[in-house]
Amino acid sequence: MQDPASPLGHASCGMQAPSPTLRICGRSAHNSDLAGFEGGMAASTDVAGLEESFRKFAIHGDPKASGQEMNGKNWAKLCKDCKVADGKAVTGTDVDIVFSKVKGKSARVINYEEFKKALEELATKRFKGKSKEEAFDAICQLVAGKEPANVGVTKAKTGGAVERLTDTSKYTGSHKERFDESGKGKGIAGRQDNLDDSGYVSAYKNAGTYDAKVKK
Repeated sequence: MQDPASPLGHASCGMQAPSPTLRICGRSAHNSDLAGFEGGMAASTDVAGLEESFRKFAIHGDPKASGQEMNGKNWAKLCKDCKVADGKAVTGTDVDIVFSKVKGKSARVINYEEFKKALEELATKRFKGKSKEEAFDAICQLVAGKEPANVGVTKAKTGGAVERLTDTSKYTGSHKERFDESGKGKGIAGRQDNLDDSGYVSAYKNAGTYDAKVKK
């Protein structure tokens, strides 16, 4: 007699053995629902990529952040940078509404599970015509592995008006006196009015020559 717990036992009793499942972007899917086993394995790697993207956007602009929670500003940036919000099917207003919908009543941030719910809410709007599962997987592909744009130090803008305003060689009057010939600031010395009691007018080229002539 076959063991009912074995796959053959299920078959002999007229029962079908349950098929193994894979995780795709944090959701369960039977192998029979996938185009192929290899395709399912490739999709399952998106879970790590999705979590990593959540963490990177969660800490953006705040080095002290734990990466476990994301505020509304960073959620909006994620949707913009990852092309979740395309300005047509999904707008900035949609992004804000979904954030308010999935977060706690008095909370100002969302966790990873709420983040996935928010993506699921936007998925059917972003990918109209697809099933709920297909749309969710598609929106995961947009986000997984991405990171905030413009990461790093912002480069200073040069040229034009900015260059003219920062060229100390073109300064005049009291502003000119605050910098030396190399363009380096003189600090307090450049901001103090030093009293000249030499008896000569300011900037007189032959200052100090009178005493030398008298001694001769």
